[in-house]
Amino acid sequence: MLRSRFLPLFVLLCCGTIIPARAAGPFRFPEKKHGKGELKYVNGLPLLVLSGTPEEMGEAAGVLAVKPATKVLDYPRGVMDYYSAGLFWNVVLSQGRDMVKHFPTAYRDEMESLVKASGAPRDKIVVGNTLFDIKKIVLCSALMIEGDRSATSGPLLGRNLDYPSLGYVHEYSLVTVFRPRGKHAFVSLGFPGLIGSLSGMNDAGLTVAVLEVMASRSGEGRFDPKGIPYALCFRTLLEECTTIEEAKKKLEKLPRTTLLNMVVADRNKVGTFEITPKSVVFRPAEKGVCSCTNHFCTDLKPEKPENRINICRTYDRFKLLESVRGGKERVSVENVRKHLDAVNLGTLTLQTMVFEPATLKLHVSFSDGPASRLPLRTLELASLLQKSD
Repeated sequence: MLRSRFLPLFVLLCCGTIIPARAAGPFRFPEKKHGKGELKYVNGLPLLVLSGTPEEMGEAAGVLAVKPATKVLDYPRGVMDYYSAGLFWNVVLSQGRDMVKHFPTAYRDEMESLVKASGAPRDKIVVGNTLFDIKKIVLCSALMIEGDRSATSGPLLGRNLDYPSLGYVHEYSLVTVFRPRGKHAFVSLGFPGLIGSLSGMNDAGLTVAVLEVMASRSGEGRFDPKGIPYALCFRTLLEECTTIEEAKKKLEKLPRTTLLNMVVADRNKVGTFEITPKSVVFRPAEKGVCSCTNHFCTDLKPEKPENRINICRTYDRFKLLESVRGGKERVSVENVRKHLDAVNLGTLTLQTMVFEPATLKLHVSFSDGPASRLPLRTLELASLLQKSD
């Protein structure tokens, strides 16, 4: 019932609602060290490096990223208010508090340490880490290329993160390297205060990214409040798995909250997990190419065509990306960026990225939209992803 109340928000998004103009003077994170953490700029990109226990990582993230970026904490309420959904704030907050009870212990400890160190209102951090599952705003497009079609001879996973900026949130885009004790190190692209991962790659090359889905076949369920928020599920896969096969087995065991696509790559192949609270279906690449937007393609799709929601032209974007399969040339990182630019959603396209799992490289641009039109900046991640003691 709660999800249906957010439908007007999608309508406004897809009708090209004007986003407020960006204030003068873009935000810049201060470069600083704290404990085992460090925030610095590399190739023009803000990079936060966290190591150690959940408490150590949470404290460093709170001091280095959240404390100087307090404006971003108002974003969840701001986006709800802007799209006339603010009256549901207390409902969303109550639901988020309940969802925190289902966080894996390490992530809950990390969040509480972040709250304490940053001095941020706990409720804002709670909603920032659960709102993704309660509502649908994250859209996105993705294009994945297997090694035999790639100009690099290794897999490529490219994606646009499409999300309303409200004129400022893009300025807080942040690359974070997590090096948790006893687990795989990984890089995640997100925002200050986010414990989970929307887009990430670990030291083994396993790469994941989310694309939300609006409709499925009957009986799959749309929202399970007792599940683990999907960004935390993604983080779990990055910390514990090395291959697509391992990720599927782990994902099937995790309690899941909602409908979504998870694009995935490892050092050898690419594909998409189509996910509901009840099911996980893997859709492999065909002829070395796999495209993904905001609908299901397997038997998880709605039985009746009239129930298949063409949110922000999801089927049109998918068709454009699918055309890559018919080409004969090898696809480069720059080719992926150009194809993603062809399906950009204007001011909603805040982040564009291409991962190279075989060489642990990340190419990324952040912007107030469309980020896909900007040159990609490269981060060499192999040394940064060395495991913490």
